[in-house]
Amino acid sequence: MYHSKIAGLGYYVPSNVVTNDDLSKIMDTNDEWIQERTGIEERRHIIRGEDTTTSMGVKAAEIAIQRSGVAKEDIDFVVFATLSPDYYFPGPGVLVQRDLGLKTVGALDVRNQCSGFVYAISVADQYIKTGMYKNVLVIGSEVHSTGLDMTTRGRGVSVIFGDGAGAAVLSREEDTTKGILSTHLHSEGQHAEELSLIAPGMGARWVTDILADNDPDDESYFPYMNGQFVFKNAVVRFAEVINEGLVANNLQVSDIDMLIPHQANLRISQFIQKKFGLNDDQVHNNIQKYGNTTAASIPIALTEAWEQGKIKSGDTVVLAAFGSGFTWGSVIIKW
Repeated sequence: MYHSKIAGLGYYVPSNVVTNDDLSKIMDTNDEWIQERTGIEERRHIIRGEDTTTSMGVKAAEIAIQRSGVAKEDIDFVVFATLSPDYYFPGPGVLVQRDLGLKTVGALDVRNQCSGFVYAISVADQYIKTGMYKNVLVIGSEVHSTGLDMTTRGRGVSVIFGDGAGAAVLSREEDTTKGILSTHLHSEGQHAEELSLIAPGMGARWVTDILADNDPDDESYFPYMNGQFVFKNAVVRFAEVINEGLVANNLQVSDIDMLIPHQANLRISQFIQKKFGLNDDQVHNNIQKYGNTTAASIPIALTEAWEQGKIKSGDTVVLAAFGSGFTWGSVIIKW
């Protein structure tokens, strides 16, 4: 049995910066209101025609592959996490395989929203641990901006999300004291509709229904979030799944060198940081700059932390996420 290690990281965000003041010009909101509730100061939105979920994923992947030292022809598999694919089908995994010029390897799409990258890492880790693959490309990429209700009606959700992509190359590690030590995944589908986008969907309202009704008040194709309910569940599940990972590896909170939480809301991250007694150097947050980029948030933040020298060889790194589904999970890494 092998371990897998993160051999290379990369991220890409669009050049178009959208500040809270910019949003205040198109909806009834303001910088103080947004920062107080979310900690967000600005986010990135794509310019249509320049970026897509796939193209951003490709740009992030190219950086990760170059840094990993793994040749493109040695990538054995692709796992792509997103809730915002370019097409309803096919998924972006195969588009990345095509656009990167990879050989005819398998490509898998993961639809676990905010915890998508954690789930994708777990899938890649299992393939490598069993010896099936040696190098797996994992991507988290999202375009939210083109699917949000950018009016006062949708401000409770629309101010939170941004666009971007992050990627990692996972490679075989024969030293089983290093690399990904364990992954932990959970779901609680009874709360699925508390954070959801219902339409278009085959089981609810498909495109034909939306067009037939032509209802200007129909909000089913915009994201819905029961904010307070999500917050209360997130802080509980974050703590549980981080502790689960520590216990599984006989680690203490004091062993955590870097926690990379999903960037859902700065207040959630701060709550978890305080609960575990971690200092600012042990937690990396960047939601202030990028907003919530869902499946892309952890790989973007992880790459940033690594680039800034906050993660060093021998460090214990914890990734943790909670989001729509409800799904949540953690990854424990010995760097």
